[in-house]
Amino acid sequence: MLDGHDATIGRFAWVMAWVGLVVGQLHALARFSVPAHASDVTDYPLTAAWADPAMDLLAPLLTWGDPDLVYVTYGKIWLPVFVAFTLAALVVNRRRSPGGFEKWVWRATIAAYALACLGVFLDYWTQWTGDYNVLFLVGTWVTFPALGLMLVTSTVLGVTLLLKRFRPLVPALLLTLMIPAAMAITEVTSLGSAALPVMFAFGILGRRIARAEAPPARLPAAA
Repeated sequence: MLDGHDATIGRFAWVMAWVGLVVGQLHALARFSVPAHASDVTDYPLTAAWADPAMDLLAPLLTWGDPDLVYVTYGKIWLPVFVAFTLAALVVNRRRSPGGFEKWVWRATIAAYALACLGVFLDYWTQWTGDYNVLFLVGTWVTFPALGLMLVTSTVLGVTLLLKRFRPLVPALLLTLMIPAAMAITEVTSLGSAALPVMFAFGILGRRIARAEAPPARLPAAA
């Protein structure tokens, strides 16, 4: 189904990794603006160091509606971001054609990513007002287990790729360090950004695939 679209998916994953990095912080600020989540700033000094001035600077982007509405609106960015790295993982897996243990690690990892996509869909794409419906709670029940599985499976995949001398090295390292990186990230910003190592691991691989499949530049015709 994805045959012939590797380069497009690769570029999509690369772009969405950066979108997740930037817009994900706007979503974090929107979350901090919700009174029920204000403690995310007050209880974390590293978060407060950047979030307090950023919330003042970007106030027009955070105060255009009810805080809960702003929060779920910016949260919609996570679905395309998660879909992008999930599709890129499918492409990388297919191109590697792994066997044995690695094959099963890939399957578990991609399943965890797909479950996370479902979670963020239920969290944000079923919510269109500042009043949460029951699907938001259902999404929470899906999202948290999915993120836990994503941490574990990504780590195992990264270690497996390192042992197999996978190249380029950086994506494998990002996956291997997923758990400590996620813990550090959540000291600074919101939970959604814990997926940044996965976003950039497959964003880097996607960019590499897109470049490899780009048609060679044509030389000017001889006069």
